[in-house]
Amino acid sequence: MALEEQGQGNDFGDFGLGEDIVRAVGSLGYEQPTPVQREVIPQVLAHRDCAVRAQTGSGKTAAFGIPVCELIDWAENRPQALVLTPTRELAGQVKEDFINIGRFKRIKAVAIYGQQPFAAQKTELKQKVHVVAGTPGRVLDHIRRGTLNAERIRFLVIDEADEMLNRGFIEQVEAIIEALPKERVTLLFSATLPEDVDRLCRTHLRRPLHIEIASQGVAVERIAHKLYSVADADKPALLKAVTVTENPDSCIVFCSTKEAVDEVCRELRRSGYPCDKIHGGMEQDDRFEAMHAFRRREFRYLVATDLAARGIDIEHVTHVVNFDLPMDSEKFVHRIGRTARAGLTGEAITFAAPQEERRLAEIERYLGFGLPRCEAPSAAAVEAARGAFERKLGMNEAPRPDKRELLSENIMKLYFNGGKKKKLRAVDFVGTIAKLEGMTAADIGIIAMQDNATFVDILNGKGPLVLRAMKTTTIKGKLLKVHEAKK
Repeated sequence: MALEEQGQGNDFGDFGLGEDIVRAVGSLGYEQPTPVQREVIPQVLAHRDCAVRAQTGSGKTAAFGIPVCELIDWAENRPQALVLTPTRELAGQVKEDFINIGRFKRIKAVAIYGQQPFAAQKTELKQKVHVVAGTPGRVLDHIRRGTLNAERIRFLVIDEADEMLNRGFIEQVEAIIEALPKERVTLLFSATLPEDVDRLCRTHLRRPLHIEIASQGVAVERIAHKLYSVADADKPALLKAVTVTENPDSCIVFCSTKEAVDEVCRELRRSGYPCDKIHGGMEQDDRFEAMHAFRRREFRYLVATDLAARGIDIEHVTHVVNFDLPMDSEKFVHRIGRTARAGLTGEAITFAAPQEERRLAEIERYLGFGLPRCEAPSAAAVEAARGAFERKLGMNEAPRPDKRELLSENIMKLYFNGGKKKKLRAVDFVGTIAKLEGMTAADIGIIAMQDNATFVDILNGKGPLVLRAMKTTTIKGKLLKVHEAKK
């Protein structure tokens, strides 16, 4: 029975969540649960295994993040939840989402993935950690080396399971499952349920509740489509003509290869477009930095491979351009799902070379409708639109914080030059700071302890108060240097 029929789940307060979680959810701007959240949250709170089929953009990260944060025992130092993701970008996003949802409960989440120093991850995993999000290969490596203690894992989330299959990760996922405690809640999320994913459900989930969230009609109802037939050599000129006439506020241009991404990004920059790029050949920090800047709307055009098509939450993308057709129809749906999110409308523009008619027909059959054919904008139309386009290019808007940053507005992270080697514990910082005038334990957020340093989040705008007071206040008889941590 759907929760709407039960009269429950129309508000996050209806789930019986703790005040800390409800407060964080409200601060993140979540007003009402999405269908997948209404269905999944009460089942996880009841410790029920779930196999969930839901499209991208349905709000599924919060669907598992909210109840898992609610059920986590803060006092337990070892990881209690493991989230497996097919990409490093998604692991990083899941980590952020858990930190934000669990901000006032002081939930500590980390992301572990390849192409990042193993030793740094090992150090992070030695600390108090509640949630680990990671890609299967690196997670399995940590488990086998004994650097990720899995004994207390009570929640396993397999996110984007069909993409795990596409990337050849299923065997690693199964090896990880075998290393986890048998008594746990397992949640599997997938846009589709191919045979191998279905077998994973049958083998490793205990009497799971199968939840299917009907597509919200994204491709038909909220996205306007345009299809241009164009030779490969003419695509750059058409891209510039179309973007001038469409004049998007925020646009992702999808290419099939990293070489194409580099070339298109160079061409747009030469023409004065504020743009950046993301592809698998870039350093991970550069990819995260570009994604974060795009979320903050520091530039309007992002050129990307399908890395940016799956599971990545970017608000207010008004246009998606398929510069190259993807190799399969499902990727097309994930690409266009970057726009028209959170009930907004969007536009998807697709370029197809004459020799790609067969692949185009497959995509249209998958969508269930034909893409409207359009003529390339005329030179006169481009010139008529150029003035407005160039005015928008010249607008220097202040970067806008995304919902994650809005939650952090009243939070100051403080650095102390003492940690484990000075025999300090998190409870020492809590005890000292909570005794300051005007402070309570509820004003203290996540505490991250290292050998020679400690980072403490101070909530509710009280950071400056604590910073001043701690310059002359000792912790266990030690006066530590303290300053606001670098971003």
